[in-house]
Amino acid sequence: MKMLIEGKLIDKNEKIAVENPFNNEIIDYVPSGDAEDVKKAISAAAKATKSMKEMSSRKLSRIMYDIHQELKEKHQEISKLISLETGKPIRDSRVEMDRSLQTLLMAAEESKRIYGETIPMDAAIAGRTAFGFTIKIPLGVVAAISPFNYPVNLAIHKIAPALAAKNTVVFKPSTKAPLAALKMAEIMGRHLPDGAVNAITGPGGVLGDQLVTSDQVNKVSFTGSVATGLSIARKAGMKKLTLELGGNDPLIVLDDADIDAAVLGAVGGSYLNAGQVCIGVKRLIVQESVADEFTEQLVSRTQKVKTGDPLDPETDMGPLIDEKAALNVEQSVNDALQKGAQLLCGGKREGAFFQPTVLDQVQVDMELVQRETFGPVSPVIRVENLDEAIKAANSTPYGLQAGVFTQNIANAKKAVREIEAGSVLINKQPTFRTDNMPFGGFKMSGMGKEGVKYAVEDMTRTKMVVIG
Repeated sequence: MKMLIEGKLIDKNEKIAVENPFNNEIIDYVPSGDAEDVKKAISAAAKATKSMKEMSSRKLSRIMYDIHQELKEKHQEISKLISLETGKPIRDSRVEMDRSLQTLLMAAEESKRIYGETIPMDAAIAGRTAFGFTIKIPLGVVAAISPFNYPVNLAIHKIAPALAAKNTVVFKPSTKAPLAALKMAEIMGRHLPDGAVNAITGPGGVLGDQLVTSDQVNKVSFTGSVATGLSIARKAGMKKLTLELGGNDPLIVLDDADIDAAVLGAVGGSYLNAGQVCIGVKRLIVQESVADEFTEQLVSRTQKVKTGDPLDPETDMGPLIDEKAALNVEQSVNDALQKGAQLLCGGKREGAFFQPTVLDQVQVDMELVQRETFGPVSPVIRVENLDEAIKAANSTPYGLQAGVFTQNIANAKKAVREIEAGSVLINKQPTFRTDNMPFGGFKMSGMGKEGVKYAVEDMTRTKMVVIG
């Protein structure tokens, strides 16, 4: 697979191997780009801004529909690539492609709905005879930096809104899983003016720094770690930023909850993509009076999760992205066990696989739940009441999404008011997301919102026009 710069596929002598985490086989190689490649990509994007600005919204929307059609034709091929490079079960990879196609269509439609507004100039002393309105104009060049866990969908959440607002893009996928994303970028590049979409691969620090500090880049949209997000915020200067930095998402189960539904939500949210989801269920905060019943059902369903070959349609959960990631999960689980947590099932690692794991008697100050554990672990924290549950939910530096299972409207309202998170979902696990909803967290979970309409808005500038 190759980089894309100004409409041309670019290779390099130095390569980066992309490995299948299931069997450690090399799937393909991608070029190891350098700072000069980034400069060329940014220059190409800057040059293409004129073509994008001059394009009618109708034509741009039509092009995005054409991109959608070609991606749809490559659905199975790209889904398989996602599974091979990430270890994601094939049925989940197909869902990711379905969502990606939907997101692209939303952006194609949103490109025709970018409105300004009229301003009542005569509401001010000097404006009695003036007429005023605003228009939305593109930012220019958008840098899009995406992670490995949803290599196509999270990339499209950045690239498609940028294009809908008539910007150009320099895209850097994760080198752990770049293949599907590069294939997507190549398809986009065939339909758009040369340089409108550029895709580069290489060492994150070198390429990322060049993207973030370039004076020709007008916005950075990044999904990844808190440490990298903070570094971007320090280096970006006056650029617009959208930073989605992960979460430590709680699922609260109260004594009036539908326990069966809560357990299904917990299992689905804890083990999706081997727990490598920013909105995965990272903490289960359960009211003591129903905790025994809940954990018994949770263990029973967890033990039925089938792990194995990601290309097997029967597989529920594959490996983590690599053995290092699995070792990090193992270390966090062992630390919790040493500090008093109880292992109810799972807990074993084999290579990049980590068994779906349920821990009970977890305390809020344990490392396992204070930082984001990116793996298939269900830590149960027992609490006496809703106040204690909310306190536990707010006890980490993160605030992306939270789920609350309750049949009591007063409990639901209190949770919505007091939980510090960008989204609070009632009788849904925090893993729930639709691609049109405003998505983004509070505190160290980041800044800005994704979701097509909201991302498009943030990809524009407002210009005021006054006619005297």
